[in-house]
Amino acid sequence: MRIASIHAHPDDAEILAGGTLALLANQGHHVTIVSMTPGDKGSDQLKPEDIAAVRRLEAATAAMLIGADYICAEFRDLEIFSDHPSRARIVELVRQLRPDIVLTSAPSDYLCDHEATSLLVRDALFAAPARNYLTDSPPLFRIPHLYFMDPIEGLDRDHQPVTPDFIVDVTDVFEMKHAMLAAHGSQREWLLRQHGMDDYMASMETWTRARGQAVMVPYGEGFRQYRGHPYPQTPALQDLLGPLVHGPRH
Repeated sequence: MRIASIHAHPDDAEILAGGTLALLANQGHHVTIVSMTPGDKGSDQLKPEDIAAVRRLEAATAAMLIGADYICAEFRDLEIFSDHPSRARIVELVRQLRPDIVLTSAPSDYLCDHEATSLLVRDALFAAPARNYLTDSPPLFRIPHLYFMDPIEGLDRDHQPVTPDFIVDVTDVFEMKHAMLAAHGSQREWLLRQHGMDDYMASMETWTRARGQAVMVPYGEGFRQYRGHPYPQTPALQDLLGPLVHGPRH
């Protein structure tokens, strides 16, 4: 199968779904990691295009660790909006990738870029099979399966807990998830100065451990399947991961 992970910034997918993506890649599925932006505002030391170049390389390196492709959609940080030009860009991207399953950001999260990405991806998947929604690439045959990753720390914009539909046991690939996130080395100093986070690697481990402990495994990642009309209702991702899925599978 073809799997697309589409989140706002380089390192978002690794933090929230790196283990699941590693599991899928290990099974032989074609995985593409997409960041909407190149993280161009993620520095107070480098100019936007300089830090963007660094972060594109880091993201490609992280993807390469599991044999995945990396694409940047080339929006800019804090400049992702749900409008027609943006939707058309994501429809075209989806038509190029032709995924069976899409993982994207949570609808409610602490950052506007995450929320706008979620909305754009959801609506682009709806439009991608519509023949009269014209882009350069041909339409899909059907809407792909859509899953939302956890919001950061498992909390929505109002700091309320978000309960996943199911949790994937990523214990066996946690070291790979750790290595993928470690490839994003430019972020440690930035997050320390901007957000007071001394070690985002440790934070990722804490969040992943907490999700795992909820289902009595060492490390886990949470997902919710979007089942709005007329999106696919079958548990495609759950079936691929089989016994590693804890929680409802229908």
